[in-house]
Amino acid sequence: MSETPSPSRSGVVTALMVMVGVILLLPGICALIFVSDSIQSAHLDIRVVPALVLALLAASAGVMLIRAARRKS
Repeated sequence: MSETPSPSRSGVVTALMVMVGVILLLPGICALIFVSDSIQSAHLDIRVVPALVLALLAASAGVMLIRAARRKS
């Protein structure tokens, strides 16, 4: 069987994917800074943990989006 070539993305779409991925990384960076500061002061408020988890999930989505943009076919 012959494989059909997949259509390639334009450079604009790839650049947009990378830009959105970098923007999604910012909440994760802020969450890591907040956690490291809280660990040093030995006081982490349990009420902010869900927000930190959401920020880290957004950052992981940003990483996955950047990886998908780099796999240009």
